[in-house]
Amino acid sequence: MVTEERFEFTVTAKKQLVITLLVGVVLSVLGYFTLGSGSHGHGHDHSSDHSEVVEGDQGSEPYGAESAETDHGDHHGHHGSSPSVKRLLSNLWINNVFFAGLAIIGVFFFAIQYAAQAGWSAGIKRIPLAFGNWLPIAFVLMLVVFMVGGHDIFHWTHSDLYAEEGGDKIVQGKAPYFFWPLEGGEFPLFWIGRLVIFFTVWFLLFRKLRSLAFSEDIEGGTVQWYKLRSTSAIFLVFFAVSSSMAAWDWVMSIDVHWFSTMFGWYSFASWWVAGLALTLFIVLLLKDKGYLSIVNANHIHDLGKFVFAFSVFWTYVWFSQFLLIYYAHIPEETVYFLERWKDDHYAPVFYINLIINFFFPFLVLMTRDAKRHSRILKVVCPAVVFGHWLDFYLMVSPGTVGHNGGFGFLEIGLILIYLSAFLFVALNALSKAPLFAKNHPMLNESLHHHI
Repeated sequence: MVTEERFEFTVTAKKQLVITLLVGVVLSVLGYFTLGSGSHGHGHDHSSDHSEVVEGDQGSEPYGAESAETDHGDHHGHHGSSPSVKRLLSNLWINNVFFAGLAIIGVFFFAIQYAAQAGWSAGIKRIPLAFGNWLPIAFVLMLVVFMVGGHDIFHWTHSDLYAEEGGDKIVQGKAPYFFWPLEGGEFPLFWIGRLVIFFTVWFLLFRKLRSLAFSEDIEGGTVQWYKLRSTSAIFLVFFAVSSSMAAWDWVMSIDVHWFSTMFGWYSFASWWVAGLALTLFIVLLLKDKGYLSIVNANHIHDLGKFVFAFSVFWTYVWFSQFLLIYYAHIPEETVYFLERWKDDHYAPVFYINLIINFFFPFLVLMTRDAKRHSRILKVVCPAVVFGHWLDFYLMVSPGTVGHNGGFGFLEIGLILIYLSAFLFVALNALSKAPLFAKNHPMLNESLHHHI
């Protein structure tokens, strides 16, 4: 007979996360003021890069566009922010997007198990579901950072880009996507509206899924299971559209002159692999603490296979996005990759990104034994999570801070702040209900799962 298990979020664990958060705060403050001591300008740090912009290209290179941003600052009632402020805002946005993605991917994992009628995962589904508790916090953080620093993060927010004379024709063509039904350069009502709708629907469906899952603990039978299936199907349809649009809004629009038809898939792949790796890592830690007695080496193997397989999938999408530029003969789009190769701040990260997110998990997890060995997985999983944070760093930083980018105390500190806060919220939620549904109709299948 299967007995109910509850996770105890101990005082020691809470203290460790709080200490990690405080260390992150100290490092962030130290990193910010270290940057500030070396930055005396007011956003005119890229004026020398105008020569890089191709004539007639309307500033298609974000470095050139960044220079334009500082010139447009007066039209919004302030001058361009200092490089240190821009770097702080850029890092806040990177972490907002990354951890919001982890939260929604956790709900996605939970929903897809029910939609696929999967039985093997009955003992682990509650862990990624707990990630969804970060959604309301992510919404508030994203809204606040955009309202405070959106002008420094998104080039398309500058009003004089939409002037009839001297404006940017490319950005003007995209104005309805950001500002409808208002005119370009006013309040981005359509963009904000999508952000609110996405988070509202995600959170409501997450609450519904969580409520049904907890009801299943009490009532048993198949009634709640069928409701979970139908609600999961609704969530997955909405997620398919909203996750891609969120990637366009929150990340791709930073490089407003550039676009990729693969970008929605690319962002999803990065979020998905990171979410799988974090789920597996938490499962391993819980097993070490004596929890999840119904989870065996075969379940661990399955999660390891997912991390391995979708690391390959992420690489496939990465290379497809890269290759499209070549065989479709669109040289004007090469700037997105060239600026990540040529700049000394980003070129090392560009190659490290490929090493951590593809070569490392591919080579290490290639054998069957490696996917079942907890010590190996405890090294690979955190590396993959960090690697995909670096992936979002590469997506955001070149278009926001340009040549003033870097990786130091500020970046490390903010990662620690967000990670510790995210884990605190997720683990606290995990402790409020049983770790798995003992009345799940497919629990017996999970108990006898063998590969």
